[in-house]
Amino acid sequence: MDFPLFPLNTVLFPGCRLDLSIFEARYLDMLSRCLRQGTGFGVVCILEGEEVGEAASRFAALGCEALIRDWQQRPDGVLEIRVEGARRFRVNRAEVRRDQLTVAEVDWLHEVQAAPLAAGHAELATLLQALAEHPLIEALGMGGTPADQQALANQLSYLLPFEAEEKLKLLAMGDPARRLEHIQQLLERLQGEAPA
Repeated sequence: MDFPLFPLNTVLFPGCRLDLSIFEARYLDMLSRCLRQGTGFGVVCILEGEEVGEAASRFAALGCEALIRDWQQRPDGVLEIRVEGARRFRVNRAEVRRDQLTVAEVDWLHEVQAAPLAAGHAELATLLQALAEHPLIEALGMGGTPADQQALANQLSYLLPFEAEEKLKLLAMGDPARRLEHIQQLLERLQGEAPA
């Protein structure tokens, strides 16, 4: 049981990027191990607790592996990293070590073969292209023209302002076509709730 977990107030998806500023000793140690060994760590969404300080008391059983793509140490010792989501996993068992780092035993989830975009996905692909123009998303190098259904589903699930509970539901769906269908329903629901 040695896969390190990083509980955050976010849900990471495969192929999506996240910038983090690391200053807590437990995570600096974890990251130096990951960099030395060329391994990743798991991002899990906090359900109860805080990102900083004591280990989160409750987090989602479903998460996404984060691979370090870039890093730099600031003069004040803070480590700036950019990670990219890789494989999805389910947490079997987890424990908090003395240094407050949470480690787990995980099962890797099966990924469905990537399928090309269909005509019915044009509207969602246009939405992703529009999101790519936002400075924060552009800075992450995300958005633009998706390669396939999986990339479109993952990026929209990650970038759109859905509740964490909905994002976790989307992360659990292995089939990208089903995930895109669900995103469409969520968007329609949001439009229905928007004041006229």
